[in-house]
Amino acid sequence: MQKTIQIPIEGSTLKIDIHRWARQSNGSALITYKDNMVLVTANMREEEKAAQDFLPLMVDFRENTYSAGKIPGGFFKREGKPSEKEVLLSRLIDRPIRPLFAENYHHDTQVIAMLLSADFSIDYDSLGIIGASAALLSSTIPFTTPLAAVKIGWKNGAYVVNPGLEMRKELDMVLLVAGTENEVVMLEAGGNEFSDQVFLEGLRRAKEVIAAICRAQKELVNPDKIVVADKPEAKALADDIRARFSAQIRDAIFTQDRVLRRLKIKAIMEEIQQGKDDPLEIARIRGSFETVESQIFRETLLKEKRRTDNRTYTEIRPIAIELGVLPRVHGSAVFTRGETQSLSTVTLGSEDDAQRLDLLHGEEAKKKFLLHYNFPPFSVGEVSFLRGAGRREIGHGNLAEKALKRVIPGSEAFPYTIRVVSDILESNGSSSMATVCGGTLALMNAGVPIQAPVAGIAMGLVKEGDEFAVLTDIAGYEDHFGDMDFKVAGTEKGITAIQLDIKIGGLTDEVIRRTIEDARAAYLSILAKMKAAIPAPSAKLSEYAPVILTMQIPVDKIRDLIGPGGKTIKELVATFNAKINVEDDGKVSIAAANRELGEKVMARIEELTGSPEVDKVYNGKINRIEDYGLFVEIMPGVTGLLHVSEVSQRRIRDVRQEYKLGDMIEVKVMSLDRDGKMKLSHRVLENQPRDGEK
Repeated sequence: MQKTIQIPIEGSTLKIDIHRWARQSNGSALITYKDNMVLVTANMREEEKAAQDFLPLMVDFRENTYSAGKIPGGFFKREGKPSEKEVLLSRLIDRPIRPLFAENYHHDTQVIAMLLSADFSIDYDSLGIIGASAALLSSTIPFTTPLAAVKIGWKNGAYVVNPGLEMRKELDMVLLVAGTENEVVMLEAGGNEFSDQVFLEGLRRAKEVIAAICRAQKELVNPDKIVVADKPEAKALADDIRARFSAQIRDAIFTQDRVLRRLKIKAIMEEIQQGKDDPLEIARIRGSFETVESQIFRETLLKEKRRTDNRTYTEIRPIAIELGVLPRVHGSAVFTRGETQSLSTVTLGSEDDAQRLDLLHGEEAKKKFLLHYNFPPFSVGEVSFLRGAGRREIGHGNLAEKALKRVIPGSEAFPYTIRVVSDILESNGSSSMATVCGGTLALMNAGVPIQAPVAGIAMGLVKEGDEFAVLTDIAGYEDHFGDMDFKVAGTEKGITAIQLDIKIGGLTDEVIRRTIEDARAAYLSILAKMKAAIPAPSAKLSEYAPVILTMQIPVDKIRDLIGPGGKTIKELVATFNAKINVEDDGKVSIAAANRELGEKVMARIEELTGSPEVDKVYNGKINRIEDYGLFVEIMPGVTGLLHVSEVSQRRIRDVRQEYKLGDMIEVKVMSLDRDGKMKLSHRVLENQPRDGEK
């Protein structure tokens, strides 16, 4: 059934059309907000796969280039594999909808969001989440809780709802919140060292907008939802396993060594499965066993206040820091927290190394700070193929990059392209927050003058009814069986990044406030250890890092540096083995192997692009000879007359006898008139001492 609802938001109208387009989909929603239009569809397979005990949810967001009136670049002229932004937007939809499906619903499910019209005066990130909620509510898929999202910006005490592209560049905090009518389901935030109070007030304002959108969506719920059957046999099996093996499971859970714990759990599983050959029965046993494992873990933590490694709720695992571990790398550090270890490296490059982004809004941008995160299988003792970065790697890298980018110096202060790579060597707990800490240490080791060190921490939660426990620095086991992964990164002044994912229906304000308070105490403690290891960025760069020098030339001299067909600049690059980049405003950056070589390139560019100066000596080229003197080119396109009387202190009868075209001769500029004509002299230089002579 087609249906339309309209919701006023800050002077604009959010319009949701149900089953207007894509009517063969189980659920579809067309979202219109100003000139943004996003079509979201939701579908499921009719039959559930046998013994499938998880939700196979696929979410994809596509930015069609036609939405912005563009034709795709490249040879094929059509959209290719998802960009990193599309991957991040897909994850942005997946994370809040996943915990809201009915329990025991395990059908293959797919949500697809397509950007059809792009209005960059206002953000469309949150529209995919609202569209997914509306499409799922209107379908027969067992999803019945309305969900909404909004982006809140902040600067100088002022909050703005759904800021546009240009405004976001100036904001000190950008907060994206997804939630139900009363509780928060997902958070993302980035900014310039904002305070807890700024964040919490932004969250309050976001919840007001979200509640209004959720209330309006209640009339979209399809009354013909499929019924998800209870699984009494699974409960009976779990009860049986608990009755017979709870002591052994408890012993395994509280085994400190992770490998030994895994072996103990494997041994219990093998004992339960003994004599069983049916794959379906084995799958049911595994699911019920995990249910019991989760129950024992959660009950022990809440009732006995005991974590699996015997830490207190707010205790951080031991931290170890190693600096400069790779001698040929521009900067490196190993950050170890418990059983999580990141090898972070920094590589410094020139302007040419910046990543060029072909953005949907039509501006080609250069990205000069890059952070790449890798999660090889050996980090968790597994065996699998090494592939390119997947969605998880892109998401974790983006979070760490967001945490660090606000402290990276601008190009004027530090004219390098900076690439940070985090290779996770060991993982049991938040590796993205280890990347933030390791990345900071590697940047300081490399001598990058960051504005302030940044540290990060992952917070967890176990909640049963009104009783809950917030956990600092969660390990992998607590993440797996807990209810929340709340990551917070910041400096001593304030927060730079937040990311929240949950497995339950939502979080209350009390839980969020407690988490933020404990997280701040934790990352400040880690910062103290990092500053003890390296109080400030290194005073000098690695001897293996390129030297980058910058200079300014007149805009009308750019063509002289480039030369016809790029000939001049190519000759300079080949002669000095340097990289030279020229901006439209006349800014020139030179990347050379060492400072001496860079200064030689600068001197040559000054010769090519400078203006003649009185009393300065030039090594010029004779390009014309007349009876009355020599015409000497002292810089490209700048020629002056060296009169025969100024050629030498001795008398010269015929200059053609003494000089030939193409000869080089040192001359001094004696004077310049208003028309730019120069008086040159070689005579005044004769018998004068040269540099190094007496």
